[in-house]
Formats: sequence, structure tokens, C-alpha cells
Amino acid sequence: MRIDLQLHSTYSDGYLTPTELAKFAAEKGVKAASLTDHNTIGGLDEFGRACAKLGIRTVPGLELYVKFGSRKLNILWYNFRDSHELHDFLRETQVRRRGAMRRALTAISAAGLNIEVEKILDNFNHYVPINHVVDCIFQGRGNVQKMRTEMGLRNPQEGDLIRHYFRNPKYSVLLESYVNINRVIALRRRLGGQLILNHPGKFNQIHRDFFGKMKKIGLDGVEVLSPHHSINAVMYAQFLAKEFKFIETGGSDFHKSEGLGAPIQNSLDYFAIDSDLLSGVERIIGV
Repeated sequence: MRIDLQLHSTYSDGYLTPTELAKFAAEKGVKAASLTDHNTIGGLDEFGRACAKLGIRTVPGLELYVKFGSRKLNILWYNFRDSHELHDFLRETQVRRRGAMRRALTAISAAGLNIEVEKILDNFNHYVPINHVVDCIFQGRGNVQKMRTEMGLRNPQEGDLIRHYFRNPKYSVLLESYVNINRVIALRRRLGGQLILNHPGKFNQIHRDFFGKMKKIGLDGVEVLSPHHSINAVMYAQFLAKEFKFIETGGSDFHKSEGLGAPIQNSLDYFAIDSDLLSGVERIIGV
């Protein structure tokens, strides 16, 4: 069965609404899906209703930025119980993210770009995604020309702007709303569900010792199939997942299609996930 357990909507850094995303998944033949927006579950109800009409089984999902000692990593949380405690926890991370983005935008504005800080922030009620903020900056009058001059680039792209203004001590260093992983694990004990190490190959985290530590503190599984992984990463992650008896999952990490007439528009054009290849995934998707 074709599944996709990592999708993003306009509630965080995706470009399709939950309803549009459900239709897109259906067109790709997905039969079980999870909306895993960053630090918010605001889109889950809409996504669930839209998927139900299209015959897609849904799994409640969420993506979080966490710290484990000095490491920073992403985890996926599935099948949690909705509660005021979860909403309060997520709201705390959203407020911290908004404050960090406000400080970054204020600093960049002072450097000469045309930025209406509060107007930009008012576009986002949940997680404040850097990609959508960058879109707003590009639309500011005169900003593209100023960026061309300052960065020395004829056609500055999203990544160029992020590196130059948001990853640069000269202007701002924007951090995600990281939380201690032990806090998430404690919350999961109360609210249930499964915690999954997200695309570990993207951050060079596919190591036996590290997987062992994740198992020891209480993670349930690892995302084996991801477009961020090389074939070698997939094979080794699969091997270690079996060694540590991890649930194996997979997701496209879909955010948007690229446009501009490119023959490959998104990872789902060349990347498909078969649930039969993933040991233990039925514990998450319920089949």
C-alpha cells in the first residue's frame, strides 16, 4: 500500500492547504497519510475530513525540533491524544518562534530592506515558517534590487536570502524552537503515540551508537524511506532499525511543487513508499 507519513501544509511551511494536500496525495495514489506540520496540529481536522472523502486513511501527526544534549534533531510524533496540555506545549514553541522571527526581521529591516515586521508576522497564526517569510520579503518594494546589490547576485534565491540575512551574525541568526527531547518523551507517556527519528540521513545521524541512545531514551522508530536519504543511507538505516527493533516509516517531506516547467516538480514524481517494505509501520497506520 502506498503511504506518506510526512507532509506539510500552509499551517506551517507547506504551500497547499490541508484540503489541497489531500487531493494531491490522492492523485499520487497515497492510501494512508499523515500531515506533520511543524509545531502545530491546526490543520489536522481539515486534512482528516478531506482525506476521508477521498478514501485515504489518516494518522494524526506532528514534527518537532528537539535537542538531545548538544545535538539538534527533528522527530515525528504520531497518534498522540489531543489535549489542552499538548496545545499549551505547542503554543509555547510558537510564541518563542514568533519572538525570534520578530527580532530577526527587525534587524534585517534596520539593515535597509523594506520590511513591515508586524504585517509579515500577522500572516501566520501558528508556526512562523522562514520560507513564507522570505516570500514576503521578496515582495517588498525595492528589496530584490537591494539584495542583488548587497549579495552580488543577479537572481538571488530563497536559500541565498536565508544564508545572507538569517544565518549571518552580521544581521541575525534565527534558531528553531528547540525543546529538550526528554520533555517530549515525558509528554508522550501521558498522551500516547509513537516518536520517530525524522530523516536521520539528512543530518548524518545514521550511526549505531546514536540509534542505541535513541532507543534507550524511548524513541519508537526511525524514518527509513526519505528523499533526503541516499540508497546507502536507506540500507544502513533499515539494518539498524531491525537491530534495535525500531518501527520503520517513510515520508516524502512534501512542501510544494516547483513550477517553472521543470520535468520533476516534487519528490512524489519519482519517490514512492510501499508500506510492505517498512517493518512495524502497521503499528502507526493501523492496518
